[in-house]
Amino acid sequence: MTEQLLLYGSRLDARRLTKTLEHLLQNNLRTIARGEVAPPICIWGTHGLGKTMLVEELARKHGWAFCYCAPAQFEEMGDIHGLPMIREGQTTVFAPPDWVPAAEGPGILLLDDINRADDRILRGLMQLLQQGRMFSWSLPKNWMIIATANPEGGDYSVTPMDDAMVTRFLHLSLLFDARSWAAWAIEAGVDPRGVAFVLCYPELVNNRRTTPRTLTQFFEQIRHIPDLLAERELVFVLGNSALEETTVAAFMGFIADNFPLLLSPEDILDAEDFPHDRVAQLATAGQAGTRRVDRIGAVCTRLLLHLSAASYKPGRTHPENLVRFLLHPNIPHDLRLAMHRDLLREGAPGVAEMLRDRRLAQVILGQL
Repeated sequence: MTEQLLLYGSRLDARRLTKTLEHLLQNNLRTIARGEVAPPICIWGTHGLGKTMLVEELARKHGWAFCYCAPAQFEEMGDIHGLPMIREGQTTVFAPPDWVPAAEGPGILLLDDINRADDRILRGLMQLLQQGRMFSWSLPKNWMIIATANPEGGDYSVTPMDDAMVTRFLHLSLLFDARSWAAWAIEAGVDPRGVAFVLCYPELVNNRRTTPRTLTQFFEQIRHIPDLLAERELVFVLGNSALEETTVAAFMGFIADNFPLLLSPEDILDAEDFPHDRVAQLATAGQAGTRRVDRIGAVCTRLLLHLSAASYKPGRTHPENLVRFLLHPNIPHDLRLAMHRDLLREGAPGVAEMLRDRRLAQVILGQL
């Protein structure tokens, strides 16, 4: 979907974009401390990826003030400059709009969907982007500007930016990545059945109607339906209210197909008797015993995210069960190697120690 669209900057998943954005904003604060103007940042991406939410969560994480502004709502320049009034001595001054922050930062001014504004409004914002102020008001100290934008091309109703505006920004582009989304979704408490579905069918995400935003909305609607298969008609209607027909059809097949959800990280790690047969059942389909790499991949990703979370604490049964899972004959060799590598690199404290097992070492070394 993104190949025909005009995007600027490196194309990053949410995790890498957040890390880069944090670096840029910290550097901007150092720039402001030197008395210089910090460059604004523009995050490009298709609809429904969570660009706005990512910026809001970043401000919340650091305890920074946050101010939201949608330039597409501006009808005239007075919406930016504020209204003129007469001060004592018959001097004309402007009262800044109430969306303009007044207190000192650190803070982020978000210009959301900036290129959905009219061309005249975009031109009127040039001074704000260049100097951090308008002729009628200035941003308080330690305030930084971030804009979001939909790409040109496709069916987006956007106003093209000329080179003078484009070169005022530092640019990043956000792309959908199932693993990054799943990490956020687990932390945000999204229905785990939905997380498992996205990990099994990531190719269905980021289309016209099926986006991370609409999927999250759908998963919220089914959260309190304990047996989705028993309420399949309602689930079908709810799915069609938010998603494309192909996505709904895939989800209906998913809930009828022995969900990968049935084997959660806790099922694997906390079991007193390792669920060897359940792993084997999830890994095969039908009488022919076709290998279901999608299911095993979803289970592996959820397990990796669980073991990488800052809140993870190793339990008594965890080391042995983790090793037995990685050694399971139904785990494809490339998936086993990738998971072992990622756990060593990203696992929470104590996870690397859990991987120090002679049986596992022999298999891993034998596959290299």
